[in-house]
Amino acid sequence: MNPGAGNFKVTLWGALCVAAASVLWGTTGTAATFAPSLSPLAVGAVAMGIGGLLQALYAVGAIAGQWPGLLDRWRLVSLGAAAVAVYPLAFYSSMRLSGVAVGTVVSIGSAPVAAALIERFADGKPLTRRWLAGAFLGVTGAALLSFAGQGHGQAAGSGSPGGSWTPLAGIALGLVAGATYAVYSWAAHRLIGGGLSSRAAMGTVFGLGGLLLMPVLAVTGAPLLESWTNFSVGAYMALVPMFAGYVLFGWGLARIRASTATGISLLETVVAAVLAVLVVGERLPLHGWLGAAVVIFSLFILTPRRPAAGPAAGPLPPS
Repeated sequence: MNPGAGNFKVTLWGALCVAAASVLWGTTGTAATFAPSLSPLAVGAVAMGIGGLLQALYAVGAIAGQWPGLLDRWRLVSLGAAAVAVYPLAFYSSMRLSGVAVGTVVSIGSAPVAAALIERFADGKPLTRRWLAGAFLGVTGAALLSFAGQGHGQAAGSGSPGGSWTPLAGIALGLVAGATYAVYSWAAHRLIGGGLSSRAAMGTVFGLGGLLLMPVLAVTGAPLLESWTNFSVGAYMALVPMFAGYVLFGWGLARIRASTATGISLLETVVAAVLAVLVVGERLPLHGWLGAAVVIFSLFILTPRRPAAGPAAGPLPPS
């Protein structure tokens, strides 16, 4: 039996898990529009905060069993948890200031580049031509989507203090979100690659990140209890895209590189853009749809291929 074929199946399943998570994440911006009275800080805190605590609860057995290894890597755990706490605050603020499509595209579109730079300089991992081609196409498609949605961002910011600076601030926050997304993905992948299970690594990093978000939720979360709509949006965000989505993402990170995972997660931008058009009512011109098609095409390049016969490295530890 070709050992490479077995590893191919493992990495393919990892890629599919990340793709499924990305579809769930792509619904968050549209879901947030159903509760406009919620501030982006409240949305981010309830989504990633409660979702992170649920991750920790789901993984409590694995965390307890691997606690010594987690303590040995406390710096990496702390870095990942801090990134988890910053990411949703920057991400949802970006979408509120620059629009659902633009905020999502900038945040997720910049993450593969940040992840590749982290892997290159922190781990010394080379960037393959195939990854570079796939990431270039994905980011190009994301940029087309971003430019297509720019009109919405300007409209959203025209009536607010700062005028045209508002969408620019949203784009800047999107870059912060992309960088922190890459950081916690890399940290979790390093923990898993160091011998910890994906459940223990993700549960600890996201659980601590969720704890860090609790003060933000306490200060900003009162509107969640003002209506069933607000409460339902918060519950959906925490349970579906954040809890279920990151369980899937953790399974994927145990089987593929962080840079590959963040590249595949560009699919989120397409889902977000399509839902923004169909549900929110944002307009997406022809070059926006072209960008979506380019992103989808890049996924075929980034998805692992079946290898030729020969030995290959084994998969990372399962969850």
